[in-house]
Amino acid sequence: MRKNLLVGLVLAAAAIVVVFVSDWFDLELESVALLGIAVGAVVAIVPDRSPFMHLAALGGGGLLSLIGYLVRAALLPDSAGGRAVYAALVILLVAALSAVSRGRLPLWATLLGAAAFAGAYELTYTAAPPEVASTSLSTLTALILTVAVGFFAASASVAPEPSTRSSRRMGRPNPQEETHPLNDMMESK
Repeated sequence: MRKNLLVGLVLAAAAIVVVFVSDWFDLELESVALLGIAVGAVVAIVPDRSPFMHLAALGGGGLLSLIGYLVRAALLPDSAGGRAVYAALVILLVAALSAVSRGRLPLWATLLGAAAFAGAYELTYTAAPPEVASTSLSTLTALILTVAVGFFAASASVAPEPSTRSSRRMGRPNPQEETHPLNDMMESK
């Protein structure tokens, strides 16, 4: 409980700093501050694989979402059907990326990256689809900066816990296995 409060306080302070620094230097990070910091914190906190693999998967998902927007602007109509094809295409690409990496890039992180970029960019895209090349890069840069702040803030405020898989491989029991309510569900997969 104390660890959660500490992480929350550090992330809240990081959000305040990001918003004020963005305002002072006209960086335009305010619209993605909460999203980016929260996503960065999730990537740092989840005890599954290495932080590098989390970040690689997150970046891969975000890049595939960006590619999806480029395809959407070039080939798809601005309709419900076009948006549905974009969403399905990105999800299939993200799943394929995770499968091709043979699970080294966790599916949850690639999905999170794709969703984070889409959440940060959809309104900007809808306002001016022909400007996708420039506006998508601005959004991607803002998201990368805020994700980095969230990742480093969470990493600095909490020590990583060993994952269930690494504990089993080393032959050691993991105390989380008995207390975490989702472990039985995850075991069945």
